[in-house]
Amino acid sequence: MPTLRAPVDAPFLRLWRGFLTGRVMVALALLILQGAMQAINQTPSPTVLGVCAAYLAATILLRILARRAPPAPGAGVQWLPSVGVDLAAISVLQWLQASTMNFTPLFGLPILMAAVLGTLTLALGTTAAVTLLLLAWAWWQGTGTAGDDLSRYLQSALTGTGYFIVSYLVHQLASRLAREQQVAQQSQVAARVQTQVSALVIQNLTDGVLVVDESDTVRIANPAGLQLLGKGAQSEPPFTLAAEAPWRPLVVLAQRTFRQEQPQAADVDLLHPGQSPTGLHVRTWLTSTREDVRTAQTERLCVMFLHDLREMEARLRTEKLAAMGRMSAAVAHEIRNPLAAIVQANALLEEDLHDPAQKRLAHMVQQNADRLARIAEEVLDIARVQHQISHAPASTLRLDETVAQIWADWQAQDPARRRAVVALGAGAAQVEFDAEHLRRVLVNLLDNALRYMGTEADSLAVTTRIAPSGQVSLQVWSDGAPMDKSVERHLFEPFFSSESRSSGLGLYICRELCQRHGASIGYQRLNRTTARGETGGNAFTVGFRRTTRPSDAATLFDTIVV
Repeated sequence: MPTLRAPVDAPFLRLWRGFLTGRVMVALALLILQGAMQAINQTPSPTVLGVCAAYLAATILLRILARRAPPAPGAGVQWLPSVGVDLAAISVLQWLQASTMNFTPLFGLPILMAAVLGTLTLALGTTAAVTLLLLAWAWWQGTGTAGDDLSRYLQSALTGTGYFIVSYLVHQLASRLAREQQVAQQSQVAARVQTQVSALVIQNLTDGVLVVDESDTVRIANPAGLQLLGKGAQSEPPFTLAAEAPWRPLVVLAQRTFRQEQPQAADVDLLHPGQSPTGLHVRTWLTSTREDVRTAQTERLCVMFLHDLREMEARLRTEKLAAMGRMSAAVAHEIRNPLAAIVQANALLEEDLHDPAQKRLAHMVQQNADRLARIAEEVLDIARVQHQISHAPASTLRLDETVAQIWADWQAQDPARRRAVVALGAGAAQVEFDAEHLRRVLVNLLDNALRYMGTEADSLAVTTRIAPSGQVSLQVWSDGAPMDKSVERHLFEPFFSSESRSSGLGLYICRELCQRHGASIGYQRLNRTTARGETGGNAFTVGFRRTTRPSDAATLFDTIVV
């Protein structure tokens, strides 16, 4: 066979076994035919019968032993048990045959085997050997009988030429089939890989994907699509969209796509009983028409992409807020100098005021000017933080010591109100973080917790710990009310706040600083055991990677892995 075949090609194995079985059948037919001829003519020839019996035994033995191991296609001794035995047996029978029977056509079997299963060299070599044997037989006949030697030589040469042509053509045909088979196998592998990649992409898309046929049956649906439809985790395709009344808008859109044979786009609401409407932006495409060979019918599929309108609006709002933030930073920079002049003028004016009512007005001016200045500074803080984190020095610090110092400084500003349970369990663990940046992160988290926590002594908790995996973490917990899901999704976005008096930059700055130092920050609702029992609260956790390098030789990026 051509060299393009794989070593364990199943079709090649079947072809190889077919040739072996054919050899057995030819050998059996020769033995039966010779036995019948000798019985009819009553001219026993035990040598011929012995050769036929030996040939049959050799073919059966090779058929049994070569069930799994076909020979290598190149020319070599591995072909002697098959092609070599065939040539020898046919040559001996041709030489021993005393009657007019001609065994020359049987040479086609080894030639075909070499041409189909071997290389072109093996095929031509086998054909050349057969041609030489035919010429030798013509010479042998000419030595014992008188006659036209030229005609016998021409007949042998013509037969050999025919064998050469057949051998070449058969090998070329086998080579082409082998190449086509290899291309088909590669195409199958590529199709399987493409199918796996497509399935993986669809399964992990945040947008829903549905594949619907003309009978409104969902063939394929990814997890996001099932979630948007309201299907449970156990519901798997196929299922029909017409089975649920809330999905009726999707059915109408799919039918319109099939009817108009054009992509469609629409905003629809899925109204589930007892739930708020689910707003979706739906886009549909029609697949290329394909024919089912089993039913001789054409099939079209509608691919539907489902986008949650709430998420789209949230992304749009985030982009707008980012643009507003850039504009606000420019405005804040411009109003700082006029604001400073207002504050200074108000302070000078307050010195000459004696009326209590006027003093209260001046105090209100001072308070609101201070608030405006604070907001302007927070807006400008974004640019400062970006500059700081891009030029952050490499440093390693002991987490517990640093947290204890930051807590003591923060509590000293209002000891009566700023009370907490502080549990430092990181020991001597060191983390990669700039000390001033960690102070900023922790103070922002403490200020945020102070705004929503209760009045109990254990309403606030600051803890550090080392997980069994070796990760060091810092957590700030407070017993504030649960956050709304809409607020939780945008906690760390700039200029987002649930309060009108907040700039919404504190948590955003915390996230930026943590990411710069390879740390993570996240929010979750956690229960904590307090003097009042199990108490729910809001927890912000900063996760570090523990480092064992000495602080004076630490490098910022040595352990920046979350």
